[in-house]
Amino acid sequence: MGKALARASGMGSKPRRELRPARRRPKQPPLNGQQWGWKVLPGPRTNPREQDLQWESCTWRLRMELGWEEEKKEDGVKWKQLEHRGPYFVPPYEPLPKDVQFYYDGKPLKLSLATEEIATFYAKMLDHEYTTKEIFQNNFFHDWRKEMTSEEQEIIKDLDKCDFGEIHKYFVDKNEARKALPKEEKQKLKEEADKIQEEYGYCILDGHREKIGNFKTEPPGLFRGRGEHPKMGMLKKRIMPEDVIINCSKDSKIPEPPEGHKWKEVRFDNTVTWLASWTENIQNTFKYIMLNPSSKLKGEKDWQKYEVARRLKDVVQTIRAQYRKDWKSKEIKKRQRAVALYFIDKLALRAGNEKEEGETADTVGCCSLRVEHIQLHPQLDGQEHVVEFDFLGKDSIRYYNKVSVEKPVFKNLQLFMKNKDPSDDLFEHLNTTFLNKHLQDLMDGLTAKVFRTYNASITLQEQLKALTNPEDNVAGKLLSYNRANRAVAILCNHQRSIPKTFARSMQVLQEKIDAKKKQVEEAQEEVKKAEDEFKDTKDAKAEVYVEKKKKLLKRLEEQLAKMNIQATDKEENKQIALGTSKLNYLDPRITVAWCKKFGIPIERIYNKTQREKFAWAIDMTGEDFEF
Repeated sequence: MGKALARASGMGSKPRRELRPARRRPKQPPLNGQQWGWKVLPGPRTNPREQDLQWESCTWRLRMELGWEEEKKEDGVKWKQLEHRGPYFVPPYEPLPKDVQFYYDGKPLKLSLATEEIATFYAKMLDHEYTTKEIFQNNFFHDWRKEMTSEEQEIIKDLDKCDFGEIHKYFVDKNEARKALPKEEKQKLKEEADKIQEEYGYCILDGHREKIGNFKTEPPGLFRGRGEHPKMGMLKKRIMPEDVIINCSKDSKIPEPPEGHKWKEVRFDNTVTWLASWTENIQNTFKYIMLNPSSKLKGEKDWQKYEVARRLKDVVQTIRAQYRKDWKSKEIKKRQRAVALYFIDKLALRAGNEKEEGETADTVGCCSLRVEHIQLHPQLDGQEHVVEFDFLGKDSIRYYNKVSVEKPVFKNLQLFMKNKDPSDDLFEHLNTTFLNKHLQDLMDGLTAKVFRTYNASITLQEQLKALTNPEDNVAGKLLSYNRANRAVAILCNHQRSIPKTFARSMQVLQEKIDAKKKQVEEAQEEVKKAEDEFKDTKDAKAEVYVEKKKKLLKRLEEQLAKMNIQATDKEENKQIALGTSKLNYLDPRITVAWCKKFGIPIERIYNKTQREKFAWAIDMTGEDFEF
């Protein structure tokens, strides 16, 4: 056992990079100057409760190998030991300076502390379009008045008479001053933040020190929501210790609440992976403090998600045959389920969930489509049986698509829409629970969301094979990758607004391209002159000079080609959000394998945070991986 672990940790003789599983798990990994993965981490031995960074520095392959030796847990049990400090609470409100005033009806008005704090939330957003929306203004003013003293309520009755300008200017100036701080002051602030991170940003999970994701409570403010959310502008209240449920192990040191406070509850639930939770007051939904995406449990969950999607590959043809058969079922419920599943499979539509009336923006998914969201065209643009979709999907992003469908699907849709009003449900006999129960019967772990992951990953893999030219340089291959990613984003309807800076950044890039073109033209002329001189003189120095000018020309042409690729990439993706699918729907092993096969640095695809999230894939995937 000792020799096997020494090989893995690099102790003893010269460190080796081959990693082999030890037969048994030691009580605690050795912590003296060992090499975890590629990192040598010196340091004195520590007790299990004060584990150093060694475990989080392990490569994923080593983690799994050491994990093989750990005691197996019962079904549903996520951990046996969980210890942490609890959440870091947002500091209390600091009053405005006396010379910064709020004005009502043209006159300065001293506000109570609670009223003033909420006024600052609105003032900070004065330059945002949210504060121009009537629903935002009404919700803010309604919630603000509830927090006012009775005297303030008697005076402040009209938002239009409120002047937040001086407060807004104060925060703008404060932000500018922060940006202009000298390097030493910025370093001091960073050290303070690092100290908080070190104290609250890590937990002990089964004897290993793991990073926590969001260890801070959300600050109070005004709810924004997405799209035309009916609750935008409402007050997000400050989270207090009395709102927070702590989750840890019984034998751990239970985190202490801030002085003068107590926790809402302390739980010892090892079937969940959250460390703390509370209910936010706008939507009454649970918020959680979770482990960092780079943690062992999160990585395992990611891996399992993509493995389920990979298993779908083996049964998807059977499932497709089944829903085609159900198009002709005598039960209308089965027909609706079959048509909806066809849309989820072929168009990567989200399933859609039931929502309370008026509680959220009017967004829908496949199961919650209404008659008004589709139009049927027997013929359109030279195609038959065309369905025209037009609805607001997740985050109030418009989904508009015209799709030629199979004839039985078209006929069924005509049947489903017959004698219905535009506001009626298209699939009135269907909901996501019924759909997912059917999918579970077809394959263990299968839900409608798995189809989205499966189709996104398969599309990326197929597009990369079709678009990648091995002869291209790195820039050309990256363009191919982004085009493949773009095909997935279009399939999943991952759109974004054109950035406000887009036109200006494209103009700057075009100016650089024009300047580079001029340099290329000048270099071409210099090459021609050098060649003419060599023809006349046949001098060896002249020949060397020709080669020198040709190398310069080649370098400039490569730079120009790279800039043109960059411009094409920016233009093609100006309204496409590539990041969403990359982080949530695409098996990272496809990307890692592609990078390794074509010699692309992984840093060109994933940033530091993303590399931490996908460490398991980067460490374990070879270039021959197939989804």
